[in-house]
Amino acid sequence: GPCTECSCASGKEPDKDPSHTKKKENGDRLCVPKIFFGTRTHKQITQISRELKRTAYSCVPMTILSSRDYTCIHPVVSNSSNRNEMCVELLEGKHGKSCSYYHGVHKLSEHHALQPAHGLHQAWDIEDLVSLGRKLRACPYFAARELMVGADIVFCPYNYLLDPQIRDSMDINLKDQVVILDEAHNIEDCARESVSYGVTESQLRAAREELDFMVSNNIRQKHHEPLRAVCCSFI
Repeated sequence: GPCTECSCASGKEPDKDPSHTKKKENGDRLCVPKIFFGTRTHKQITQISRELKRTAYSCVPMTILSSRDYTCIHPVVSNSSNRNEMCVELLEGKHGKSCSYYHGVHKLSEHHALQPAHGLHQAWDIEDLVSLGRKLRACPYFAARELMVGADIVFCPYNYLLDPQIRDSMDINLKDQVVILDEAHNIEDCARESVSYGVTESQLRAAREELDFMVSNNIRQKHHEPLRAVCCSFI
């Protein structure tokens, strides 16, 4: 039957909708699944891409998804403690500034060193992508995401595959794809982490103060009183 789930066989840009669903004009063409290769840490991806380089498959189109902590090269954002928020603010142009590295992203994603068609292509790791990005003044974070469209193999940490919020934000659609999990005995811990949340005592105290204010000022009391009680019991 026609494959409506992936855009890899066409090599074209995906439609703008996040699931990349694409109706095939010719329903008889088979869709090649992508391989999503999940590892526990970013460091292990480097080891695996080094191994891939040594195989007959080192020319397979690939990409590595990782956080801005590893791939942001903007001089201000990369040194900030909250890279994600700062990046989004720049791209939205909130303060009248934008990110020139983001606007040059195609220079990196279309660079011959990353394109298998030129025969020069070899498996690469995050450091290779970042140093090429610095040279071209182009954003490795978004280039890696663009390369996912044409990639046959996508390397990423486990939580990119397990955490539904990260899957959405990264436009990862696992339907009809192949998923390989390295050292899968770590999956339980990772799954627990992705649905857990840590709160400090000072955050709880601040929340209780805000809820006190709401309750004493008659702001939606019946909603805020039980929340205040929960905060108090935690404290």
